[in-house]
Amino acid sequence: MATILFPFGKEKISYTIDDARLKGVLTSSLHAYTPADGEEALVQAAMANPYGSQSLCELAKGKNKVVIIASDHTRPVPSKVIIPFMLSEIREGNPNADITILIATGCHRGTTKDELIAKFGEKIVNEEKIYVHDCEETDMLVNIGTLPSGGECIINRLAVEADLLVAEGFIEPHFFAGYSGGRKSVLPGICSKQTVLANHCAEFIDSPYARTGILENNPIHKDMIWAARAAKLTYIVNVVINEEKKVVYAVAGDVERAHEAGCAFLSKYCGAKATESDIVISTNGGYPLDQNIYQSVKGMTAAEAAVREGGVIVMLADASDGTGGDEFYHCMKAKDDAAEIYADIMTRGRNETVGDQWMTQILSRILMRASVVYVSTADPELVRGYHMIPAKTIEEAMEIAEDILKDKNASVTAIPDGVSVMVTR
Repeated sequence: MATILFPFGKEKISYTIDDARLKGVLTSSLHAYTPADGEEALVQAAMANPYGSQSLCELAKGKNKVVIIASDHTRPVPSKVIIPFMLSEIREGNPNADITILIATGCHRGTTKDELIAKFGEKIVNEEKIYVHDCEETDMLVNIGTLPSGGECIINRLAVEADLLVAEGFIEPHFFAGYSGGRKSVLPGICSKQTVLANHCAEFIDSPYARTGILENNPIHKDMIWAARAAKLTYIVNVVINEEKKVVYAVAGDVERAHEAGCAFLSKYCGAKATESDIVISTNGGYPLDQNIYQSVKGMTAAEAAVREGGVIVMLADASDGTGGDEFYHCMKAKDDAAEIYADIMTRGRNETVGDQWMTQILSRILMRASVVYVSTADPELVRGYHMIPAKTIEEAMEIAEDILKDKNASVTAIPDGVSVMVTR
């Protein structure tokens, strides 16, 4: 018997599986990686040896208006570790710099003050200028050109007016951008909703290159790089974190070169080969990534790569914040069949994308392959609206899965952290 721990909200759920049924436990070997130093030392070392760039201190000289793009409440970026060093170096280069921390919400809801304090600590929240991006705040948005895809690149005015634009972030596998981090601070981080919709169009999401771990030929990544360069994102500090959300690796410097170095490091540790199973249990890595149903689709894509056609995905995600995207919910609920939802989306042109369409497209694609039993604290009727089957516990979910398959001995694959691995067949 194997007992496996699955992150769920701020807790962990244990579940025991018979060895005869268990085909594999897919994890990132990053969890076993021992970093060369502590979190702060790793960040400092990265900033002291930037890729393709001067130090942040040098870049800040003569720059009076500086903007630091920081991730929002849905990302487990250890900003308490990163931001103090960035602030210190900027002020070393220019003690009088006017610094604003711009929260990259993309199309998410605004980050609350309590969430900002949890992310940065009270000192930074009380003493620094912080602005929460709103993708629909028209007066704060500026058009800076046309993306390679043809969409208009409209970004936050604070970034456009900055003398120096820099960003923090973290790198993990991403289910359609290849990897998170780097250029994503700008697109979708501080872009208008119109720009995000154009970039996340059905055509691009459907591309075989818009998948976890792929940057080359990825049309979504190509747009993102263009946007970062057009916005003059000059310098980044990105980290790789383990399952305890601790920094194990850090890079700094040019937005492309530093990001590529971080992705190369991560790719050595996060690949996992799967044999198709009847049931795949996955998670979104726990809090803060499993706060809503929208985000949890990411962890389902890892299971999608490991489950057999006609099988069952058991998804564990707290979803205490509900949908995470009302448009996502309404699009999923509008039709009775996932195949109909998917077909409808594929008729839409690049500039006809609607809000949350990409997540609707991906979830409907998953549901065309497998049933999804969703373990959460969310309202069961809300879960049913997404064409998923609600469950309160993993035990209940497994019983439902076995009933669907009519097999009490169905094979099982476990993915304790579905957003930390790149699963291949």
